[in-house]
Order: sequence, then C-alpha cells, then structure tokens
Amino acid sequence: MEVTLDEKDAGDWVYRGEGAANIVLSYAGSSPRFLGKVLRIQKALKDKVHSLDGSSSFSEHERLLWKGYEELVLAPTKEIAARLYVQGVMKPLLGAEHVDAGVQVNASKEFLEKTEKNVNSSRPSWRIRASEVDTLSTSVLLISDHSLFPQGNPKGDICISVEIKPKCGFLPSSRYIAKRNTIKKSVTRFKMHQLWKFHHDEIEDVSEYDPLDLFSGSKERISKALKALVGNPQNNLRVFLNGSLVLGGLGGIAGTTTSSTGAAVEDLLKFIIRADEHLHTQSFIELLSATISKSGVLSRLLEVQELDNYDIEGVVHAYYNIISKPCPVCSELDRVESSKKWLELHSLSIEESLGIVRNFLIAATVKDCSLIFCFRRRRDGESDSSGDSVVVPSTNQVFAYKVFFIDLDLKPLEKRMAMVGRYIATLSEDRNLGLTRQQKIIVSAELRCSKCMMKVMKSVAGLEGITSIALDPSKSTVTVIGEADPVKIIKKMRKCRKSAYIMSIGPPKDEKKDDKKDPIPQTPKTCQKCDVWYVTSEDPNYCSIM
Repeated sequence: MEVTLDEKDAGDWVYRGEGAANIVLSYAGSSPRFLGKVLRIQKALKDKVHSLDGSSSFSEHERLLWKGYEELVLAPTKEIAARLYVQGVMKPLLGAEHVDAGVQVNASKEFLEKTEKNVNSSRPSWRIRASEVDTLSTSVLLISDHSLFPQGNPKGDICISVEIKPKCGFLPSSRYIAKRNTIKKSVTRFKMHQLWKFHHDEIEDVSEYDPLDLFSGSKERISKALKALVGNPQNNLRVFLNGSLVLGGLGGIAGTTTSSTGAAVEDLLKFIIRADEHLHTQSFIELLSATISKSGVLSRLLEVQELDNYDIEGVVHAYYNIISKPCPVCSELDRVESSKKWLELHSLSIEESLGIVRNFLIAATVKDCSLIFCFRRRRDGESDSSGDSVVVPSTNQVFAYKVFFIDLDLKPLEKRMAMVGRYIATLSEDRNLGLTRQQKIIVSAELRCSKCMMKVMKSVAGLEGITSIALDPSKSTVTVIGEADPVKIIKKMRKCRKSAYIMSIGPPKDEKKDDKKDPIPQTPKTCQKCDVWYVTSEDPNYCSIM
C-alpha cells in the first residue's frame, strides 16, 4: 500500500541535522512502519527559483555523461535521481553491505510546509538564511536510522554511534596541477580550508585532524586522528547515544570540546565501556580505531576517491571537450605550460573525456560523504549471528557493530564545473594563509609595557622556523617573518594575550629603510595589567589582592 505523508504526520518527525542539500529528520511517533527510520528532505536555496514539481532537469550534457545508467537519466524527479544514483553507482563501488539507498515516500506540500515550521526552531540561523525546505518536492527519502541497531536489540542495551566525515584521504599528484598550485601536492585540502575559515573567523580554532592519518592504516595515526576529531569536532564528527546527539553540532559547526563537555561524554561512556577512571574516552577511541581497521571501509572509500586522478585542474579541460566550447582556463595559464600539457587533454576523444569527468564527480561524492559506526555491547553467550563484532584491545570487551556510508549525493555537473574559478581563487588565498615557505604574519596584540612585550616575545620566540620578530607598541602589532605555522603563533600568543588576532598573512617584502619613520614612543616598564599590588594590614593574618 502506497503511503503519503500529510500535514498530520509532520509532528512525528524531529530535526536530526542537515548538510548542504538535505535536512535529516528522525521519527518520534509510534507507527511500526517508520520506527527506526529517518527522512531526508531536499532543500532549496532561498535566492534560487525552486524546480517545478521537483524536476531533476538533467541537462543535455548530464544525460550524455550518465548515459550508461538509463534509469538515472530517465528519473522524473531529482529525489528519485538521488536514490537511483546511490543504488546504481555508489552501491557497487562501496559495497552493498555498507550502503542504504532507501525508499521513496510521497509527501504532500502541506507536510513539507508544516515540517519546515516545526524544524526551524532547531536549525542554525545561518542555515535558515541560506536555504529552506523545497516545498515543491513530491517525495522524500526514507532510510534506516543507522545510528541505531535494528529491531531485536536486547532490551535495556545502550547503543552508541559515531558519524565521521573523513574528507579526502590522499594528496593529489596529477601532472596537470599548475605550478602556482603545487602546494596541493604537500598540504591537504582540509588544512587549507581550516586556515581559510580561521582567518575569516568562521571557526574558533583550527582542527589538528589530518585525513591522511585516518586513512593511513596505522593504528597510532588512526588514534591520533580520532583524538583530534573528539577534541575539535566541528562538522566532521558527531556522537549519538540511543539516537540522541551527545557530541558535535546539529546542522552547524561545533567548536572545540570544552572540559565540561569532555567530562560529560566521559560520564556517558561509563555505562557502555569498561575502563579505569578517566580512560573511557580513550577506550572508546580504541574501539573505533579497531573497527576502522577490521571493517576495511576506509580502504574501499580511498579507492573510490582516487578515481579522481586528473585533479579538477585537468578535469576542467575534459569538461570543455564535452560541451564543445573554447576552454577559458587555458587562456589564464602560462603559454609554455599550456602548449604542452593542456593540448593533450584537448586531444582526447569525447568518450575519454566523459570517463574523466564522470570519475571526478563520483570521487567528489565520496570526498564529502560521511560514515556511521554503530555499536552495542555483546553479552556473554550471545551468538555471532547478530552481526560483526570487534574487541576493545585494552579491556577485551566485545561489541557488535555495523558501518554505513551516508550523504552519497549526486554532484550536478554544471554547478561543479562553475566552481573551478572560485576554487583556483581560494587556492591563491590559501597560499597567503601560511602555506608558503617564507611569510609575513602581522598579529594585533596589547603591548602596553615592557613586560607585555617580553611575554609576547617569549611566547613566540621558541617556535621553529621564525626568522625575525618585530614589536610595534605604537600600533599594537607583532610582525613575524619565517616559515612557522601561523596557527601555532596565534595559539602561543593567546596564552598570554587572549585578544590577539591575525591581521594579515602574506609574502615578506624587502622594505626600504625610512629614516623619517615616526619614533616609537617609550613604553613604561610595567602596566596595570602586568603589575600586581599586595595590600596588607598590620594584622598578619589579613591579606587582600587588588
């Protein structure tokens, strides 16, 4: 019997989280049909016109690109196209046991409108400003809630799950990367984005997480990556207890894990993991690391990511072969360079070009997908028939687990190619955010007295790679030149000057000496902030600090 979600059903679905394209809702009602399920509802940008009747509107070139997947090309709506893409393209590549394509469920306009009103109180404000529920959609996607085990879970058992967004697990080595962008071959895109976000105040602190550690296959490096994610989840890690979020952000970016948050998670884990006091989080990281190694899901994910062996800088030329238009990127590149490398790309056949672009879009999907690891304790005497199991090395405790890929969204061809210009511009900015050899970093900080200056100097001077440090109390600036990481510089300075922030980062320039520069005013030996006065009375037992 076909089911249609109507206005009366909207109250049974609660906000779970969201990404760029979808809002995810979990079921809070009592219908057996929907217990243990989540809904994915399509979003629409507020400054864009909604597609009429949710039409997928595959372009002529997209139909050509995916011509080997007939059902996908003929999909009547973008919701159905999204499911068929997961079913026909991603499932064979990532493994049927780890991919859930879901089923399509009809949804009325009233259901979608009511749902939007219900969830807006839980959505991050910046998400609300950017997008809304696509009320012209005709269906939604119903998927199993992979943060829970299916029916049959022993009564009273606690289920804990972790959602990780691994990001790209390799450094590109394509010969088509332009000389000006060779930084990509030695610095992960994740780190470049972190520096950019930090510089633009989008995050409070730069994550120490390195995707290369997580994909390395080394137990030590995997544990290091997981500790970094737990310490600073942002939107790359979320932890659920019986389906309820306990660590990480809903639809936004969660900041650094505070001591109180960390203690709360530690307390929750006491009910699940046997470990000595204050070591439950460490044991949980061991559990997750052992599961990553045993399941082999990251190895499979990396194989699909590496289908992008041309990099976007090579793919864009293949794209212009497909649409039969002059390549504007070539005109921006060095003539000598383009006459050799890019010419061979533009000599490829249409079929070869289609294969390159198709692989690039598939790789783009898995570079931005998430993994959900779900665990429950295996009781003594319980059979292995309930699924895979893993042992925590330090405690010998056995857990049943399951792993699923989620957020396997189809990337639109034209939209992805339109990002090339912005992508290259961002890389230029990244090179000015501390990723070149020598750099000039100007930091604003309070320099009220000689003690202030000495504290700042000592905090920074111990870092490796610094060529020179110049303090200017008249402008309250500290100028550092060298190869040191700007993130480490600002972290050191904020320990003694909490208001310190980066004003600019760029290549050092040979500045001409100017004898007419304004003299730097004489700073006092101590300021009120650095100096501490003790006032005592004649009573030896009395003491106060001003």
